[in-house]
Amino acid sequence: MHLHHFFSSLWGIVNEMSPYILLGFIIAGLLHVFVKPSAMSRHLAGGGFGPVVKAALFGIPLPLCSCGVLPTAVALRRQGASKGATASFLIATPQTGVDSIAATYSLLGLPFAILRPVAALVGAVFGGAAVDRFTRKEDDVEVASPSSCAGSCGMPSDDEYSGMSFGRKLVEAVRYGLVDMVASVGKWLVIGLVVAALITVLVPDELFVSLSRYPLLAMGVMILVAVPMYICATGSIPIALSLMLKGLTPGVAFVLLMAGPAANFASVMILSRTMGRRATLIYVGSVVATAVGFGLLIDLLLPASWFMPSSLPAMACHGHGGVSLFATACSVLLAILLIYTTIKFRGHGHSHNHINESEMERKYHVVGMACPHCQSTVTKALSALDGAESVTVDLSSGIATVVGQVDPEAVRKAVYDAGFTVE
Repeated sequence: MHLHHFFSSLWGIVNEMSPYILLGFIIAGLLHVFVKPSAMSRHLAGGGFGPVVKAALFGIPLPLCSCGVLPTAVALRRQGASKGATASFLIATPQTGVDSIAATYSLLGLPFAILRPVAALVGAVFGGAAVDRFTRKEDDVEVASPSSCAGSCGMPSDDEYSGMSFGRKLVEAVRYGLVDMVASVGKWLVIGLVVAALITVLVPDELFVSLSRYPLLAMGVMILVAVPMYICATGSIPIALSLMLKGLTPGVAFVLLMAGPAANFASVMILSRTMGRRATLIYVGSVVATAVGFGLLIDLLLPASWFMPSSLPAMACHGHGGVSLFATACSVLLAILLIYTTIKFRGHGHSHNHINESEMERKYHVVGMACPHCQSTVTKALSALDGAESVTVDLSSGIATVVGQVDPEAVRKAVYDAGFTVE
């Protein structure tokens, strides 16, 4: 009975989300192909309030999770973006994205879908302004001069798509959205869906009822759970819904939606190395304060009925309701894409045996890779080096194999410029 309930809950949630997730992925591909990183860097340079606000507005629609946004932010910083603008970008980007906003609307309703980017904007602007105001210049780490690392850091280089026709760019945008983006967030999306279904089936309703009477305590517990855990903005949505169905308030669920994707131990460690300890503390503090502040606003000032659409809990809990053929087709397509990208990128990371023994081959342990997007980032950075004949990057072990006459220091610098480190 529990097994049937689990699969019914999982299928109901997937059918609600899949059309919006696919739409968000395609829009993400369009942003990737048509937005030039040089324009972003130009607008984010210099001090003051303007670059901080622009960075937040740039970051909100970009579909980058917390591991994917780090190398992108490092690239922007090294291309001249201010520390405040970089911090603003780091706060806003992983909390939202066009894919997660669309999926939030599909499962949690319009109020959540509106408040999520608004909270990201507020937290990013105040956090970025605080970094500009309270961090000393000597806190800065060494910043490399502008380079071509943007193309390896989650954004295309300016000339990567410049020679393509408009139709070819559209094809590339769809390919990026439905292949690269699915590979980047697919694992965490599946984890989020499975955890949500397990909570729905296994957790007694009474467990969270008493905790919901003390909203600040509940939010504190959620912060302690969400910050160390890695979960992407889209994967957090079904978990938030399942917790609300078990009795937690919408405000507590909102804390998970905002704090989980933006702050985890890996991102904090890399950020501390890149921007300094004080900027990192302000970053984490801004994320937590904004999440709790908006959570209290939702629970104390806004009607609870806004945040619990009546049609979705029944479907999420029981798997009933009219499911359209279109939603089912989208769910099947999403499953096919998840399987395809898993096979494609798993095979991508292994070395091939046809390399001649006479060729020079060196292995490097890259620290900080967490998803296929990171794997692709490192592969592109190393493949662009002079003398590199072939490059394979294994995500599970973190081993990058470079074949050819390549200076090891050049390898370390390329990995560093991409936002990672070599042990």
